[in-house]
Amino acid sequence: MISSADLGGLMAMMPAFANDDAADIHATNTISVERLESGLNRMIGDGANVIATTGSFGEFHTLLPEEYETIVRAAAEINDRRVPLFVGATGLNTREVMRKCAIVAETSAAGVLIGVPFYFPSSPANAIRFYRDIAENFPTLGIMIYHNPPLHNVKLSLPIMKEILEIRQVVAMKDSHREPVEFMRLMDMAQGKMSVFVNQLQYAAFQPLGAPGFWSIDSWMGPWPLLALRDAMARGDLARATEITLALAPPVGTPPASLSWRETAAKIRIRYAGYVDPGPLRPPFVEIPTEVDDAARRKADQWKALCDECRAEVAAAA
Repeated sequence: MISSADLGGLMAMMPAFANDDAADIHATNTISVERLESGLNRMIGDGANVIATTGSFGEFHTLLPEEYETIVRAAAEINDRRVPLFVGATGLNTREVMRKCAIVAETSAAGVLIGVPFYFPSSPANAIRFYRDIAENFPTLGIMIYHNPPLHNVKLSLPIMKEILEIRQVVAMKDSHREPVEFMRLMDMAQGKMSVFVNQLQYAAFQPLGAPGFWSIDSWMGPWPLLALRDAMARGDLARATEITLALAPPVGTPPASLSWRETAAKIRIRYAGYVDPGPLRPPFVEIPTEVDDAARRKADQWKALCDECRAEVAAAA
């Protein structure tokens, strides 16, 4: 089984690559294995350290069960153990998650990315029990905790994490919801047990506090700004890492994106950027406001310019 020591750097959160007819409510086979293969091969070849699939950005909530199985098996086969692959297996209840984990366990994936079942908030005891149940039933799968309190309706506080960290298979966590002091305490608890991947905008601040890696949806517009950030922190160049982070960040005063057009809008701008073709959004996210589409196009143009700036820097570091 993979260990926490094997995990760090850039974790690219993969879209659920879609066929052209994926927005059709009658479509039953919307996974484009061709786009998946092209995009995944390019991302791994350009230097991503970890791949994660079928989270909220990975559209698990819009996939039919057979489509989920298609993307899981195809991603594992295409990756072929080149980098650690964590497959999202979050669901509305433990039995659904168990069924997804059983599919992942039949592949070469390193493990599963799973959040506490949501809709109704979970109690702390049931959140802990959930991870214990998965670990007991799938002893060979590494578990990456998917911590997203706004979507999963539970915050995994430090007392909860203390008990979860007793589970041997818990090797990593995707997180972006802790203040620095709380994060430092989590790192003190997790030493040698769990690698925490923070948001791309947190990495320059949290890597010195113990975060070995960061997650990114935007990497699929082109990974070079993120690779340059990773490399700058690796060589201790905080000034350059800060410069890149500020270039990635939205302007001061920009209101936060609504949950309706956050992960969904990311897929729109990825398609505009042209590094990969993720295909269209799936229902019910098909009525796209003009202002959302325009903002996605602007963001893609800005990102492409930043890629041009950082590509030579990454090549020189390599």
